[in-house]
Amino acid sequence: MLALDLGVFHRKSHTVGMKEALTWSGVWIALALIFNAGIWYWHGTTKGLTFLTGYVVELSLSVDNLFVFLLIFAYFKVPAQYQHKVLFWGILGALVMRAVFIGAGIALIQKFHWIIYVFGAVLVISGLKMAFEKDKEVHPEKNPVLKLFRRFMPVTGEYHGGDFFVKREKLWLATPLFIVLLMLETTDLVFAVDSVPAVLAITTDPFIVYTSNVFAILGLRSMFFALAGVMKLFHYLHYGLAAVLVFVGGKMLLAGFYKIPTLASLLVIIGLLAVAVVASLLHAARRTTPAGASKTGAQ
Repeated sequence: MLALDLGVFHRKSHTVGMKEALTWSGVWIALALIFNAGIWYWHGTTKGLTFLTGYVVELSLSVDNLFVFLLIFAYFKVPAQYQHKVLFWGILGALVMRAVFIGAGIALIQKFHWIIYVFGAVLVISGLKMAFEKDKEVHPEKNPVLKLFRRFMPVTGEYHGGDFFVKREKLWLATPLFIVLLMLETTDLVFAVDSVPAVLAITTDPFIVYTSNVFAILGLRSMFFALAGVMKLFHYLHYGLAAVLVFVGGKMLLAGFYKIPTLASLLVIIGLLAVAVVASLLHAARRTTPAGASKTGAQ
């Protein structure tokens, strides 16, 4: 699907419109649900429900990445027609990094069971931090990976189409587009610290954990272009995501005393996200209602 996406449908760089983004978002969600149906059919209800719960958790937490991606693209003034290419390679790198994180996390839990309580505490703290943090900001000048990279590789001052590297007088130089890619990769690395333990709170089955991550990440590019113009409408979404992190963290902390059923976890997570989305839409509706409109209606 990735090869088809980049090699056929997006072979030529272009600005992704809302209609195209919504169509591809629907395709990726449909593929995830078809895959989920296959798990349900061949592996039973328990694993099917576990995959669905993990997918919902990962997809919802991935939305938080989109806010940061918007800031990164705005900061570096990335041309709209090259944003899809950067996201494609960024997500490809994320798939590899998530595999490493998931493998390490599962190995740690199997060898040192008490680490599950550490993961739980990290999620609760992350959730509380997310709930009380102010507006997100990006500071590329403070990124240690970028500092190290710039020390060994010169960077051009302007974009060169969709190229990550260019050659000048027998010397290879990186373009700002590659710097943006590095920013996306390091940002996802930070987000993985929250999202991987979150899905491990649902299950430690490596197949379920990784595939739910994969489908959530693959749909992220399309969601970015579909939601980019309306992200500001979701004013309270980060509170819902924070509540999800606190809930799954609490689930991990309670693992040794009480196991919360998967179906109950799924319903709680969907409920928290639904409340946040509805509250955000109501907030947006109130802000767009003209002053005095309610009074006129009342008269």
